[in-house]
This record gives sequence, C-alpha cells and structure tokens, in this order.
Amino acid sequence: MCEAVASRGGADVSASAMEHATELFLKEMAYQLCDGFSVNTGYFTASTTIRGVFDSPSETFNKDKHSIIFQFNQGEKLRAEIPNIEVSILGVAESSAVILQVTDVKSGSVNDLLTPGRNLKILGSKIKVTGEDPSVGIYFVDATTQAKTKVEQSDIVINNPSEVMVVIPELPSGSYNLEIVTQFTDRSMLKQPRTALLDKPLTVE
Repeated sequence: MCEAVASRGGADVSASAMEHATELFLKEMAYQLCDGFSVNTGYFTASTTIRGVFDSPSETFNKDKHSIIFQFNQGEKLRAEIPNIEVSILGVAESSAVILQVTDVKSGSVNDLLTPGRNLKILGSKIKVTGEDPSVGIYFVDATTQAKTKVEQSDIVINNPSEVMVVIPELPSGSYNLEIVTQFTDRSMLKQPRTALLDKPLTVE
C-alpha cells in the first residue's frame, strides 16, 4: 500500500517511512481501542463492544459468558468515494462454488453469530450438497483447533444450488469457519469434490 502511494506521486516521504508511521498509528489505535475509546479516522470508525448478557448491574465480566469484539464502520471520507466507483459484474466463475452469506435464523445475525440447535440459512452459488465422496458435507471448523464438526444429513433442511439451510450442531462457545464440500455442478457430477468457504468467521457465544 505504501509503495503504491509513493509510486502514484504526491507523497513527501518514502514508502518505508510511511510504512513505519502507519504501523505506529495502528499500534496506537489498538491501544486506544483496548482502553475502551472509539477511533474516528474520517475514513472509518472503530470501537470496542462487549457481547453477552449481564444479569445484574453489579455483575463483572465473565469470559465464559461475555466476549469482546472490535467493530469497524465506513466513515464520511470513504463514503464520499462511493459515487466514483465503476462496477463491472463479471458473474461467478463456472468452476466455483461460493458461499455468499449466512443468516442465523434465531437471532437474525448475518455473517456473525451462530445459535446451536437452530437454523442457519446459507446463500451462495453451486453449494448444493451432493456426491458419493465421503468428504461431501457441511462442516463447522473450530478456528483454534481446526477440529471439524459435520452436519448430519438429516439436519440439512433445504438443499438447493443457491440456498442451503441446516440445523446448527451443538457447538461449544468459540469461533468457527463454515465450509461446504460438494460434487455438484450445473451439468454432470464432479469427479473430485470441491470446497466452498465463507470468508468470515462465525461465533458461538
């Protein structure tokens, strides 16, 4: 990024100096966020949020019940650039299976929370779960241990090329990655299964 700024012109410092200053800024921003302050750069705002339910005003933070996340939102300067964006729709590559969005039906959370025992709606392209390979299925992968929990076939409620709905397994609290392994295509079945991954981690509180 700093190299791009320097090569574009207009920068009065070197790329290495810019990189050093940026790293210092980001470290200070992290310190401020960890101290509970919000940060507004003009291009984005950042804040610290505690999730979970406190049963009384005097209850203290409990890492088994509560979690801390950092939230980022676009700022006015970045929003002002939106009218200048030119969009070219290229479509989804024929060979790809893509998970575009998931919704936790119980909470209404999109690409964020998971409620074990309740439904998860998955939207995408070519994600129908089908094929004879033993690896075919839907998995929740623990982000820390990489342990995989496979969704039971009977818990796949809807199984279409662009929409799949499942019952979320009884997962313990933690962060998970979602992956779908399938041999589905619009034409004949794939000889080898392919994997679609959601590019955002999902959380069980």
